[in-house]
Amino acid sequence: MDYLLIIGGIVLLFAGGEALVRGSVAISERLGISAMLIGVVVVGFGTSTPELLVSIKASLAGQPDIALGNVVGSNIANVLLIFGLSAVICPIICKAGAIRRDALAVVAASSLLFALTLTGSISTAEGVIMVGLLVTYLIYSYKSEMKDKKTLPATAPDTVHEHEAQEFSNKLGLGISLLMSIGGIAVLVFGADFLVEGASNIARQAGISEAVIGLTLVAVGTSLPELATAISASIKKNSDVIIGNVLGSNLFNILSILGITAVIKPVPLSGQIAGFDVPLNLGIALLTLLIIYFVQRISRMTGAIFIVSYVMYIGWLYTN
Repeated sequence: MDYLLIIGGIVLLFAGGEALVRGSVAISERLGISAMLIGVVVVGFGTSTPELLVSIKASLAGQPDIALGNVVGSNIANVLLIFGLSAVICPIICKAGAIRRDALAVVAASSLLFALTLTGSISTAEGVIMVGLLVTYLIYSYKSEMKDKKTLPATAPDTVHEHEAQEFSNKLGLGISLLMSIGGIAVLVFGADFLVEGASNIARQAGISEAVIGLTLVAVGTSLPELATAISASIKKNSDVIIGNVLGSNLFNILSILGITAVIKPVPLSGQIAGFDVPLNLGIALLTLLIIYFVQRISRMTGAIFIVSYVMYIGWLYTN
């Protein structure tokens, strides 16, 4: 029964996330919002909604390791698994200025999370600051891209965030879009309930820590929308969407998901996740930044190494 809850929860999270993002993008387009703003804000918040609801549900249920593991595990999976699979399908080119900016922001957010582990928790006030930092960065990012866009010729290619918006663009009517968005949120709520309940039950019965369940099963389940988007974009050879999707998700996961969760209920930062997985997440963020700045390409070989590394990481978690 618990495995059915997990499978059902993952399916609902995937379906609800897709419906919410596509419905929200359609509404934004109908309201005349620019593709760049949609890519910066709407897609970013929409694709991170599964992680948000799961972390809030777990935190309120007194399962902080699942809440924290969900975020940290999703960030690790986003780079090693999603970048890895995408690069194996088609090498990822990392040359746009917005990509370098987002990669640097992810390192800064990961460094902040690491620093917070030294205090032992994320307080309500710190959660508010984290959300404020995200809003500030989104405004800065949007203004920077608008400024860059104005200096380019009319025939210049679209920006990274415009490509993200186009990936979810559709011709749905306003009424259907509203229903999709509202329905997507409702489905996400049920999916989060099912996934957290099933995962916590399995952890208790199998003697596996909730931290490991959160870092693996829950994290991968909530990352499925990003995985689906990345694979679709890699088939189309659209590197901007792959990188923008992953970096945006990782930034939102730390500043928005943990920030909002801490505003509702302070998040403890202790134990295995704080001592090992948070520093590992920072190391992976730094590695990604170095690749983007100096190599500017994730080859098929690098993608394969990422996948093998992720499999070894999962194996280490379950054997230790």
